[in-house]
Amino acid sequence: MNQKNSLGIDSCFLDLEDPIQLFNEWMEKAKKTEPNDPNAVSLATSNKNNIPSVRMVLLKDFSKNGFVFYTNLNSQKGKELKQNPHAAMCFHWKSLLRQVRIAGKISSVANEVADEYYSSRAYESRIGAWASKQSEELETRDQLIKSIEDYKKKFNDEKNVPRPSNWSGWNLSPESIEFWLDGDNRIHERLKYTKKSSGQWTKSLLSP
Repeated sequence: MNQKNSLGIDSCFLDLEDPIQLFNEWMEKAKKTEPNDPNAVSLATSNKNNIPSVRMVLLKDFSKNGFVFYTNLNSQKGKELKQNPHAAMCFHWKSLLRQVRIAGKISSVANEVADEYYSSRAYESRIGAWASKQSEELETRDQLIKSIEDYKKKFNDEKNVPRPSNWSGWNLSPESIEFWLDGDNRIHERLKYTKKSSGQWTKSLLSP
């Protein structure tokens, strides 16, 4: 029989008041068991007309302040986040039979933070940030390849590729975080943290 925590759910939920600490524990476990990209997360946004869209992005940092990812600010998600600064994330770690759902408000990261991360990327990725007009229609694939080659000529010093002004990071400041564990016969275990106006977190069990 699996060990339980004080709430009567699996011990993998631990007994923590801070969901960021629990997320860190689950992420570290996922890094050991997921064959590819444990930091891959579905990101849901909606535009000013409340029409939703979702795609996979890579989480690049997280802390008590939020969950950070990077993108072209003129992409579909970038435009939607400017129109409606609310978003949701869902991690699914199939190897662990676990999910984490996060919802909250979005804000841009500081320029120096974006600069630091951008400079850590591979040369080809930094060039790609310049060459790709993300989400815009391409006439041919060759159009993109030519743009990449043109920017390689322009920025031929691999150590000196400036960050494009339209490429930066977003921080999702969580208002709720839900941890989900697969259960037999679809009797799953769900623990939800909700942030109060005081900044403190409250915990509640959810029915599967």
